[in-house]
Amino acid sequence: MNASNLLVRVQGPLACFTRPEFSTERVSYEVMTPSAARAILEAILWKPAIRWRIHAIHVLSPIRWMEFRRNEVNSRASTRDAASAAAGNTGFGDYYADADRAQRHTVALRDVDYLVEASFALTGRAGPSDNMGKFYGMFERRLGAGQQVFQPYLGCREFPAFVAPVDAERLPKPIDETRALGWMLHDMEYGAERRPRFFSAQLEKGVLHVPAWEEAVTA
Repeated sequence: MNASNLLVRVQGPLACFTRPEFSTERVSYEVMTPSAARAILEAILWKPAIRWRIHAIHVLSPIRWMEFRRNEVNSRASTRDAASAAAGNTGFGDYYADADRAQRHTVALRDVDYLVEASFALTGRAGPSDNMGKFYGMFERRLGAGQQVFQPYLGCREFPAFVAPVDAERLPKPIDETRALGWMLHDMEYGAERRPRFFSAQLEKGVLHVPAWEEAVTA
């Protein structure tokens, strides 16, 4: 563990980091994905001047599952239609959730507890007054005060994440478990096309070590 990395404790009663190979059913990966960890950190501090990098995810509680069914709607609102309605041009029209509802099976994790090890780098959008120390201090103050840009969540927005600082001198121990996790989503590549990137994940004595973005494989 690098002493300069930031450490964040992430907990929650339910989590679902959905595997993309399941089209309709929601089946979670066994461990939080790097993209989900990044989203949680961005919920605490998001700035265009920085880019988060997840180094490791420590699994602190046993991997346990829960299965249930949830009512979901098949359609989603169009961003273009929402912007048009907000501008007073056109409305959405009538929408009846009962006619658009479907019941889907979910295989989720329960009672999750993680230690996320991360850092960030400055981007090309950093200004002359921006520096690493400034953003490190900003993040630690916001984390300690419980300030958030938006409610962090564990894969699905209805599964809230509870985040807290960690004492680097008294780190909780990960579970004593080693197993292959298969191909895991690293993060999304945004460009001319939106493409996922994957890596071969391995849990080693309770720790998922995350390779650099450049080492991930495009699907």
